[in-house]
Amino acid sequence: MTDGQAGHGGVRISDPTMMRALAHPARIEIVDYLNSTGAVVTATECAGLVGLSPSATSYHLRELAKYGLVEQAPSRGDGRERVWRSTASGLRIDADPADPDALAATQALIDVYLTRDVARVRAWLARQGGETRQWLDASTLMGQQLLLTADELAALNEQVRALVEPYRLRERQAAAPDGSRKVYVNYMAFPDD
Repeated sequence: MTDGQAGHGGVRISDPTMMRALAHPARIEIVDYLNSTGAVVTATECAGLVGLSPSATSYHLRELAKYGLVEQAPSRGDGRERVWRSTASGLRIDADPADPDALAATQALIDVYLTRDVARVRAWLARQGGETRQWLDASTLMGQQLLLTADELAALNEQVRALVEPYRLRERQAAAPDGSRKVYVNYMAFPDD
């Protein structure tokens, strides 16, 4: 969902207007795809990804460009084709929780991400009958309750980030080992009341 590593190409999103602009399923899919792959695509290519018409996808790309989340890329050929690329390799949602407008925009944006992520889990559960034993055994849905200080939680988050970093799709896709598949890893850590 977000990339907490501003130093690794992550864009910090704190403006409520930008969050509201991003809080659309198609826009999130476009930004996530471009950020995670580093691909350069046309609106027509994106249309297949998000299930919209090329004109609707072109509109979404232009809106994302207004907020600096994507940009026009150099042409791949004769210059008649408009191509787009990401401006970063991840996002970091970091709004002021004391600002009611920012809090509402953050909640709306996170809700779109969570809805998408829950749909991915449900799709995985529905297709498990067609998966190999190896992938079934390697996959997990895990929940743990921990007892931590804020400093310990920050350290744990950094350790998890360091563990997954070598496997990021964007950096690994050109030389991935045989049998590699795109894998979604969702990680959330927050205090309970």
